[in-house]
Amino acid sequence: MQNDLSKKAWWDFLEEDLRELLEETLKLIASVGGWSEKFHDYSFVVFPAAKAYEGYLKKLFLEREFITSEDYYGKHFRIGKALNPALDRKTFGPNVYDKVVEYCGSKELADALWDTWKDCRNILFHWFPNEQNAIGFEEARVRVQKIIDTMDEAYGVCIVAVS
Repeated sequence: MQNDLSKKAWWDFLEEDLRELLEETLKLIASVGGWSEKFHDYSFVVFPAAKAYEGYLKKLFLEREFITSEDYYGKHFRIGKALNPALDRKTFGPNVYDKVVEYCGSKELADALWDTWKDCRNILFHWFPNEQNAIGFEEARVRVQKIIDTMDEAYGVCIVAVS
């Protein structure tokens, strides 16, 4: 995992608070693995990065005009609904997933954005009976890397490719 995120192409695209969240995750990874006490669930290591991913996506979607400034600054826009390819378009209308597919000309990036959201945020931070989605420390590291890799890919396709 790259420890110097400031060298990422998207680093300056992020607000300071989002950069701080990503740095917090890297600090957690660097220290938690060495703790003598072990935990049942290490999702707390992923949480700051998942929160930064949410902010990153909202900013990216605003930048590409996939969402309005009212969506971006408001309290009602939900990434999980906007990116979910399974939601009924007759009920919910076109969503951000569709806009990403149209913008990129394929489903690859839209699927990556959704899969990362689902695996690194949604599934991890919700609890349902018979679905205790606890993860170990190594899996937490993998999920953080997935967030970073997806941010790399999205920035390259949605920002750099059109600049």
